[in-house]
Amino acid sequence: MKYLLYIFSLVSLMACHRGDMEIDDIPQEDLSNIILKITDQQTQVTQTYDYQANSNFVPTIKLKKDHTYSVAIVFLNGDEDSTEEILEAKDEHFLIYNFLKSEIDLQRTDGIEGTRKDGARVGLKSIWKVKEIQNDAKLILTLYHEPYEVSEAKNNTEWGTQLGGETDAIGEYKIEIEN
Repeated sequence: MKYLLYIFSLVSLMACHRGDMEIDDIPQEDLSNIILKITDQQTQVTQTYDYQANSNFVPTIKLKKDHTYSVAIVFLNGDEDSTEEILEAKDEHFLIYNFLKSEIDLQRTDGIEGTRKDGARVGLKSIWKVKEIQNDAKLILTLYHEPYEVSEAKNNTEWGTQLGGETDAIGEYKIEIEN
């Protein structure tokens, strides 16, 4: 009986402690799509590229060398837009753009609504300046939740770095040069 009372007390304490843990506002499994809306600043033509989680299809972004693009990112949970939830919890989120086999300069253009209290911009809006794209180029886009330190600076092929946190979403896109 004494043993059972001890186990019951231990389970009760664990249950109480578990209730104090912060819950992820957007669990990774809830983000189904990462949509890039890419507008060529010269032609004003917008193309949309939809990465779907757990799909074998990898969208191919077509960019022109020496062109500049405005980019906006939308996160979906099924048919529901989750982008606003990310903005509401902007201090808990950060995007890293990893441009593999390409040279693309990136400037984050999030306004105050997408700027964290540490001064870093989440990265939901950006400007891309295309310098070079090689064969098999790709973009790996990662949304982090609760990193304790972030930087917008370029680190090798990645625009942005973070320490700590968990991955909320990862999107992969092929990149090809458009003539």
